[in-house]
Amino acid sequence: MTMNSEFIKGKLVRDKIPAIIMQDGRKPVYHQASEEEYRTKLLDKLVEEATEFISAPSEEELADIVEVLDAIIDLFGFDIEEIENMKMSKLKNRGGFRERLILCSVMDD
Repeated sequence: MTMNSEFIKGKLVRDKIPAIIMQDGRKPVYHQASEEEYRTKLLDKLVEEATEFISAPSEEELADIVEVLDAIIDLFGFDIEEIENMKMSKLKNRGGFRERLILCSVMDD
């Protein structure tokens, strides 16, 4: 695992990454984020992971998104059951995306 220091500067990484870097014979420089910095970096990570998925869709990239979403749920104290209930309610009332509908315009009578 070779990473350019400029590329990773200030990047939120998984918990075991510093140990993995040390096992590779290198020295990681890192700090534990404050609550505010963590919130910002976690939301940045969501965008990063979504961008990676868009560039190369795979189960591995999707797993990274799910991991970030789990961390966001925990950080904000959201209730996963409530989120699932909201999802199901929206599915029932508005539908899902299975029909692949693209809205082109809305005409007023």
